[in-house]
Amino acid sequence: MQFGVDIGPTEHAMDVRDLGRLVEDYGFDSIFFPDHTHKPAVAGQLARESYHMLDPFIALTAVAGATERLKLGFGICLVIQRDPILMAKEIATLDLLSGGRVLFGIGAGWHRGEMRNHGTDPRTRFSLMREQVLVMKSLWTEDETTFAGEHLSYGPIWLWPKPVQRPHPPVMIGGEGPTVLQRVIDYGDAWFPNAHDGIEDRVRELQRLAAAAGRDPIPVTVIHTEPDLDTIHSYAAAGVTRCLFSLPSSGRDEIEPLLEEYAAVAAEFVGCSV
Repeated sequence: MQFGVDIGPTEHAMDVRDLGRLVEDYGFDSIFFPDHTHKPAVAGQLARESYHMLDPFIALTAVAGATERLKLGFGICLVIQRDPILMAKEIATLDLLSGGRVLFGIGAGWHRGEMRNHGTDPRTRFSLMREQVLVMKSLWTEDETTFAGEHLSYGPIWLWPKPVQRPHPPVMIGGEGPTVLQRVIDYGDAWFPNAHDGIEDRVRELQRLAAAAGRDPIPVTVIHTEPDLDTIHSYAAAGVTRCLFSLPSSGRDEIEPLLEEYAAVAAEFVGCSV
Protein backbone atom coordinates (compact mmCIF):
# COMPACT_ATOMS: atom_id res chain seq x y z
CA MET A 1 0.00 0.00 0.00
CA GLN A 2 1.19 3.50 -0.87
CA PHE A 3 0.01 6.69 0.80
CA GLY A 4 -0.36 10.20 -0.55
CA VAL A 5 -2.34 13.37 0.02
CA ASP A 6 -4.77 15.48 -1.95
CA ILE A 7 -5.46 19.18 -1.57
CA GLY A 8 -7.18 21.95 -3.50
CA PRO A 9 -4.36 24.53 -3.62
CA THR A 10 -5.39 28.17 -3.70
CA GLU A 11 -3.69 31.54 -3.36
CA HIS A 12 -4.89 31.58 0.27
CA ALA A 13 -3.28 28.23 1.19
CA MET A 14 0.25 27.14 1.93
CA ASP A 15 2.68 27.70 -0.94
CA VAL A 16 2.65 24.50 -3.02
CA ARG A 17 6.46 24.37 -3.17
CA ASP A 18 6.76 24.40 0.61
CA LEU A 19 3.86 21.97 0.84
CA GLY A 20 5.48 19.54 -1.59
CA ARG A 21 8.73 19.52 0.40
CA LEU A 22 6.79 18.98 3.63
CA VAL A 23 4.72 16.12 2.19
CA GLU A 24 7.89 14.49 0.87
CA ASP A 25 9.65 14.93 4.22
CA TYR A 26 6.77 13.14 5.97
CA GLY A 27 7.33 10.12 3.73
CA PHE A 28 4.25 10.24 1.50
CA ASP A 29 4.68 8.99 -2.05
CA SER A 30 2.44 11.47 -3.88
CA ILE A 31 0.50 14.72 -3.89
CA PHE A 32 -2.65 15.29 -5.96
CA PHE A 33 -4.22 18.57 -7.10
CA PRO A 34 -7.77 18.86 -8.52
CA ASP A 35 -8.89 20.97 -11.47
CA HIS A 36 -11.56 23.66 -11.78
CA THR A 37 -10.82 26.45 -14.23
CA HIS A 38 -13.55 28.82 -13.05
CA LYS A 39 -17.06 29.08 -11.66
CA PRO A 40 -19.99 30.33 -13.72
CA ALA A 41 -21.28 33.44 -11.96
CA VAL A 42 -24.35 31.84 -10.41
CA ALA A 43 -25.09 30.93 -6.84
CA GLY A 44 -24.41 27.53 -5.36
CA GLN A 45 -22.81 24.28 -6.55
CA LEU A 46 -19.06 24.97 -6.42
CA ALA A 47 -17.42 25.69 -3.09
CA ARG A 48 -15.36 28.89 -2.88
CA GLU A 49 -12.03 27.05 -2.87
CA SER A 50 -12.99 25.28 -6.11
CA TYR A 51 -12.90 28.45 -8.17
CA HIS A 52 -9.81 29.79 -6.41
CA MET A 53 -7.76 26.73 -7.34
CA LEU A 54 -4.38 27.11 -8.95
CA ASP A 55 -3.94 25.59 -12.38
CA PRO A 56 -2.78 22.01 -11.66
CA PHE A 57 -0.31 21.82 -14.57
CA ILE A 58 1.56 24.91 -13.37
CA ALA A 59 1.22 24.12 -9.66
CA LEU A 60 2.55 20.58 -10.11
CA THR A 61 5.45 21.91 -12.18
CA ALA A 62 6.35 24.14 -9.22
CA VAL A 63 6.18 21.14 -6.89
CA ALA A 64 8.36 19.12 -9.27
CA GLY A 65 11.12 21.71 -9.00
CA ALA A 66 10.94 21.75 -5.21
CA THR A 67 10.98 17.98 -4.61
CA GLU A 68 13.03 14.94 -5.60
CA ARG A 69 10.84 11.84 -5.48
CA LEU A 70 7.26 12.95 -4.80
CA LYS A 71 4.84 11.74 -7.48
CA LEU A 72 2.81 14.51 -9.10
CA GLY A 73 -0.87 13.65 -9.31
CA PHE A 74 -3.86 15.20 -11.03
CA GLY A 75 -6.86 14.55 -8.84
CA ILE A 76 -8.58 14.94 -11.23
CA CYS A 77 -7.89 16.78 -14.50
CA LEU A 78 -11.11 17.71 -16.29
CA VAL A 79 -9.82 16.65 -19.68
CA ILE A 80 -13.05 17.38 -21.55
CA GLN A 81 -12.46 21.08 -20.87
CA ARG A 82 -8.98 21.03 -22.39
CA ASP A 83 -7.37 20.43 -25.78
CA PRO A 84 -5.88 16.90 -26.03
CA ILE A 85 -2.85 17.91 -28.11
CA LEU A 86 -1.91 20.59 -25.59
CA MET A 87 -2.50 18.19 -22.70
CA ALA A 88 -0.32 15.55 -24.33
CA LYS A 89 2.45 18.14 -24.72
CA GLU A 90 2.07 19.43 -21.15
CA ILE A 91 1.98 16.00 -19.53
CA ALA A 92 4.97 14.78 -21.53
CA THR A 93 6.91 17.95 -20.64
CA LEU A 94 6.09 17.66 -16.93
CA ASP A 95 7.00 13.97 -16.95
CA LEU A 96 10.31 14.79 -18.63
CA LEU A 97 11.20 17.67 -16.29
CA SER A 98 10.24 15.70 -13.17
CA GLY A 99 12.09 12.53 -14.14
CA GLY A 100 8.96 10.46 -14.72
CA ARG A 101 6.80 11.34 -11.72
CA VAL A 102 3.40 12.17 -13.26
CA LEU A 103 0.17 10.37 -12.29
CA PHE A 104 -2.53 11.52 -14.70
CA GLY A 105 -5.87 11.27 -12.92
CA ILE A 106 -8.72 12.28 -15.22
CA GLY A 107 -12.48 12.65 -15.25
CA ALA A 108 -15.39 14.02 -17.22
CA GLY A 109 -16.61 16.33 -14.47
CA TRP A 110 -20.09 17.08 -13.21
CA HIS A 111 -20.59 20.87 -13.37
CA ARG A 112 -22.48 21.36 -16.61
CA GLY A 113 -22.12 25.13 -16.63
CA GLU A 114 -18.36 24.86 -16.36
CA MET A 115 -18.32 22.36 -19.25
CA ARG A 116 -20.49 24.51 -21.49
CA ASN A 117 -18.24 27.54 -20.98
CA HIS A 118 -15.47 25.45 -22.52
CA GLY A 119 -17.65 24.49 -25.48
CA THR A 120 -18.23 20.95 -24.24
CA ASP A 121 -21.62 19.29 -24.58
CA PRO A 122 -22.31 17.55 -21.24
CA ARG A 123 -24.34 14.87 -23.03
CA THR A 124 -21.31 13.59 -24.95
CA ARG A 125 -18.58 14.18 -22.36
CA PHE A 126 -17.79 10.51 -21.74
CA SER A 127 -17.39 9.58 -25.40
CA LEU A 128 -15.27 12.72 -25.87
CA MET A 129 -13.08 11.77 -22.89
CA ARG A 130 -12.45 8.33 -24.37
CA GLU A 131 -11.30 9.80 -27.67
CA GLN A 132 -9.11 12.36 -25.93
CA VAL A 133 -7.31 9.64 -23.97
CA LEU A 134 -6.80 7.51 -27.08
CA VAL A 135 -5.35 10.52 -28.91
CA MET A 136 -2.99 11.37 -26.05
CA LYS A 137 -1.78 7.79 -25.68
CA SER A 138 -1.07 7.68 -29.39
CA LEU A 139 0.84 10.97 -29.26
CA TRP A 140 2.92 9.72 -26.32
CA THR A 141 3.82 6.38 -27.87
CA GLU A 142 3.95 6.87 -31.66
CA ASP A 143 6.15 9.02 -33.85
CA GLU A 144 3.20 9.82 -36.10
CA THR A 145 -0.43 9.94 -35.03
CA THR A 146 -3.56 9.68 -37.13
CA PHE A 147 -6.96 9.58 -35.46
CA ALA A 148 -10.52 9.71 -36.75
CA GLY A 149 -13.36 9.55 -34.26
CA GLU A 150 -16.81 10.90 -33.60
CA HIS A 151 -15.51 14.06 -31.91
CA LEU A 152 -11.82 14.31 -32.86
CA SER A 153 -9.96 13.93 -36.10
CA TYR A 154 -6.22 14.46 -36.51
CA GLY A 155 -3.39 13.45 -38.67
CA PRO A 156 -0.91 12.72 -39.52
CA ILE A 157 0.77 14.76 -36.74
CA TRP A 158 4.04 14.62 -34.78
CA LEU A 159 4.50 15.58 -31.16
CA TRP A 160 7.57 15.67 -28.90
CA PRO A 161 8.88 15.38 -26.25
CA LYS A 162 7.74 11.89 -25.31
CA PRO A 163 7.17 11.11 -21.61
CA VAL A 164 9.92 9.52 -19.54
CA GLN A 165 7.55 6.83 -18.25
CA ARG A 166 6.97 3.98 -20.66
CA PRO A 167 4.72 3.57 -22.39
CA HIS A 168 3.36 6.77 -20.80
CA PRO A 169 2.25 8.18 -17.42
CA PRO A 170 -0.61 6.10 -16.00
CA VAL A 171 -4.07 7.35 -16.93
CA MET A 172 -6.17 6.99 -13.78
CA ILE A 173 -9.90 7.05 -14.52
CA GLY A 174 -11.91 8.86 -11.86
CA GLY A 175 -15.54 8.32 -10.93
CA GLU A 176 -17.88 5.93 -9.14
CA GLY A 177 -20.79 5.69 -11.60
CA PRO A 178 -22.29 2.45 -12.92
CA THR A 179 -20.17 2.40 -16.11
CA VAL A 180 -16.83 3.61 -14.73
CA LEU A 181 -15.28 0.15 -14.35
CA GLN A 182 -15.82 -0.60 -18.01
CA ARG A 183 -14.14 2.71 -18.89
CA VAL A 184 -11.14 1.66 -16.82
CA ILE A 185 -10.98 -1.68 -18.64
CA ASP A 186 -11.48 -0.01 -22.01
CA TYR A 187 -8.82 2.72 -21.91
CA GLY A 188 -7.57 3.30 -18.36
CA ASP A 189 -4.44 2.21 -16.54
CA ALA A 190 -5.88 2.58 -13.02
CA TRP A 191 -9.11 3.37 -11.19
CA PHE A 192 -9.30 6.53 -9.10
CA PRO A 193 -12.54 6.61 -7.05
CA ASN A 194 -13.61 8.64 -4.07
CA ALA A 195 -13.96 6.67 -0.86
CA HIS A 196 -17.51 5.36 -0.54
CA ASP A 197 -19.49 2.53 1.03
CA GLY A 198 -19.12 -0.73 -0.85
CA ILE A 199 -15.92 0.26 -2.63
CA GLU A 200 -14.22 -3.01 -1.67
CA ASP A 201 -16.78 -5.03 -3.63
CA ARG A 202 -16.32 -2.79 -6.66
CA VAL A 203 -12.55 -3.17 -6.51
CA ARG A 204 -12.99 -6.94 -6.56
CA GLU A 205 -15.41 -6.60 -9.47
CA LEU A 206 -12.87 -4.50 -11.35
CA GLN A 207 -10.23 -7.19 -10.95
CA ARG A 208 -12.65 -9.87 -12.19
CA LEU A 209 -13.35 -7.74 -15.26
CA ALA A 210 -9.63 -7.21 -15.77
CA ALA A 211 -8.92 -10.94 -15.63
CA ALA A 212 -11.73 -11.63 -18.09
CA ALA A 213 -10.22 -9.05 -20.45
CA GLY A 214 -6.77 -10.65 -20.16
CA ARG A 215 -5.35 -7.77 -18.14
CA ASP A 216 -3.14 -7.85 -15.07
CA PRO A 217 -4.60 -6.59 -11.77
CA ILE A 218 -5.40 -2.90 -12.12
CA PRO A 219 -4.04 -0.41 -9.56
CA VAL A 220 -6.64 1.46 -7.50
CA THR A 221 -6.06 4.77 -5.73
CA VAL A 222 -8.79 5.87 -3.31
CA ILE A 223 -9.10 9.59 -2.70
CA HIS A 224 -10.48 11.14 0.54
CA THR A 225 -9.56 8.06 2.60
CA GLU A 226 -10.39 8.29 6.29
CA PRO A 227 -7.27 7.93 8.48
CA ASP A 228 -8.69 4.78 10.04
CA LEU A 229 -6.56 1.64 10.29
CA ASP A 230 -9.46 -0.82 9.94
CA THR A 231 -10.66 0.96 6.79
CA ILE A 232 -7.21 0.89 5.24
CA HIS A 233 -6.78 -2.81 6.03
CA SER A 234 -10.16 -3.50 4.41
CA TYR A 235 -9.14 -1.53 1.32
CA ALA A 236 -5.82 -3.37 1.11
CA ALA A 237 -7.50 -6.77 1.36
CA ALA A 238 -9.77 -5.82 -1.54
CA GLY A 239 -6.85 -4.78 -3.75
CA VAL A 240 -6.55 -1.02 -3.25
CA THR A 241 -2.95 0.02 -3.93
CA ARG A 242 -2.85 3.66 -2.76
CA CYS A 243 -4.83 5.71 -0.24
CA LEU A 244 -4.95 9.50 -0.32
CA PHE A 245 -5.62 11.55 2.80
CA SER A 246 -7.22 14.96 2.29
CA LEU A 247 -5.74 18.27 3.41
CA PRO A 248 -7.58 21.59 3.79
CA SER A 249 -6.73 24.63 1.67
CA SER A 250 -5.09 26.44 4.56
CA GLY A 251 -1.76 27.34 6.13
CA ARG A 252 1.06 25.24 7.52
CA ASP A 253 -0.20 25.57 11.09
CA GLU A 254 -3.29 23.56 10.15
CA ILE A 255 -1.73 21.27 7.55
CA GLU A 256 1.35 19.98 9.37
CA PRO A 257 -0.49 18.44 12.36
CA LEU A 258 -2.68 16.55 9.89
CA LEU A 259 0.35 15.32 7.98
CA GLU A 260 1.83 14.10 11.24
CA GLU A 261 -1.41 12.28 12.06
CA TYR A 262 -1.71 10.73 8.60
CA ALA A 263 1.95 9.68 8.57
CA ALA A 264 1.48 7.92 11.92
CA VAL A 265 -1.51 5.98 10.57
CA ALA A 266 0.45 4.99 7.47
CA ALA A 267 3.42 3.88 9.56
CA GLU A 268 1.17 1.83 11.82
CA PHE A 269 -0.38 0.11 8.80
CA VAL A 270 3.05 -0.70 7.39
CA GLY A 271 4.15 -2.04 10.75
CA CYS A 272 1.07 -4.26 11.00
CA SER A 273 1.66 -5.57 7.48
CA VAL A 274 5.29 -6.60 7.93
